[in-house]
This record gives sequence, C-alpha cells and structure tokens, in this order.
Amino acid sequence: MLFKNLLPDYYFAAVTDISVEFLRSIGVRLLLCDLDNTLAVYSGEPPNEEVIRWKQALTDGGITLFIVSNTRTERAENYAAKLGVGYIKQALKPLRRNIIRAAALCGVPPMETALVGDQVFTDTLGANRSGIRSILTEPILLRKPFHKLRYIIERPIRRTVH
Repeated sequence: MLFKNLLPDYYFAAVTDISVEFLRSIGVRLLLCDLDNTLAVYSGEPPNEEVIRWKQALTDGGITLFIVSNTRTERAENYAAKLGVGYIKQALKPLRRNIIRAAALCGVPPMETALVGDQVFTDTLGANRSGIRSILTEPILLRKPFHKLRYIIERPIRRTVH
C-alpha cells in the first residue's frame, strides 16, 4: 500500500504545462501547489512571467491556485502575495492535516482538488494520503547535494510515470 501511495496520478514536466482544460477534464477546481522547485527555485525570487500568465489562465478558467509549502521562511507568504493566491507555510507534507485544511479554506471538496509538486515523498505521498489527486513535476533546478540525492532515491518511482 505504501508503494501505491508514492505513485502520482499524473505527471507533467513543469507546473506550467498543466492546462485548464486538463484540470477541468479531471474535475479539478482547486489546485494546491508546492512552492520550492515547483513554482520557483529556492532563491525567494518573485513569480516569473510564465507563472503569472499560467496563474491568470487558471483563474480565468475557474481554477483556484493555492500554495501549500513546507518552507518555514516568509518565502511562501511573499511569493503568494505577489501572485495573488492563498498559502499555507510549514504544511508538514506528507501529513494530511494542512492539505485538507487548504481545501477547506477554499471551500472545495477533496474530490475536486489536486496537489502538484516536484517531490514524491512529500507532495505525491501527501496528496494520495489525503484522498486528492496527485500531480508530479520535474524539479526546476537541482543545486544542493541533498536535493540531488533525494531525486536519485525517487528515480525508480519517476521512471514508472514517464
């Protein structure tokens, strides 16, 4: 059962590859999104133009974007404010509590919610344990040895989805 919880429902190379049409086709109205290495690199930079256009397309299509990040810093708050979305920091993914809380804050049931992120052991596992759809992306940038090691450990799972 644990291995099954590590397999994402869907895979995309980048978060901005996820279209409104795709989300609508699977009945998603709320997209919970990891921040670090999914929407932005770990640097604390503001949202880039591609992410801003993608977020606007989601909004125009009736999809709510909400950041659910494990970061402990103010990075999530600053990024969310600049993007104009809600957020939860210190989400403690893969624990379910804050994933479920994010959906409840947005007033959207789990069956109409998905979580997208770049990590199997936090984002995918957290989504699957919470009863929502999981979407795995590739990390934006791997600089730190710890991050590279984490993705090496995830490689067998990633190979099964693309």
